[in-house]
Amino acid sequence: MREDELATRVVEHFRTAFDDVEIHLEEPYDHYGNRGVADVYVRVRTPEPVDYLIELKADAAIRHATGANEILRQYRRMERYFYKDDEHDIRPKLARDGPGVHVFLLFAPTVRCVEHVHEHRALYESVAPEAVVEDVLATRKVAFLTNLDRAADGELGFLSVNGEVPFESAAFREAIPPGSRLAEAMDDATI
Repeated sequence: MREDELATRVVEHFRTAFDDVEIHLEEPYDHYGNRGVADVYVRVRTPEPVDYLIELKADAAIRHATGANEILRQYRRMERYFYKDDEHDIRPKLARDGPGVHVFLLFAPTVRCVEHVHEHRALYESVAPEAVVEDVLATRKVAFLTNLDRAADGELGFLSVNGEVPFESAAFREAIPPGSRLAEAMDDATI
């Protein structure tokens, strides 16, 4: 599974799930030499703007990364500098109900990704879910994508590894959709 396949599913999901949505792929940012790219940048209006910054990781990215630290550095750099770029802004709004920014690190439901997250689960589980970005309440999710086949119906999901349910717990296993790609990858992975 490749990152462009994941990006396609994310785009399908947001186009279906929201009426007023802007989607940008490979959205660059640059703040005083801190350059990077958000794989997918989505802004929805509910009615206030709510942003989704999404970093996607599939097998090739896992294979080429020097490790989980490199992946987390890239993810945290996106969170830290995306809104410092003059092209992007988000502001606190009194009318906003809930977080104004969701920062996602989403892994493909593959054996390689499952094994990678399992090996480095302590690092990924340590990512604090609550955050503040440019004075706006934010959330961080490190998760596996689920329901890829239902993305066009607006039913793309994710199973978080940095929430209240640890990766190796029975509750995490029970939350995996039966017969899904993630269920198959978990069964086939050496963990």
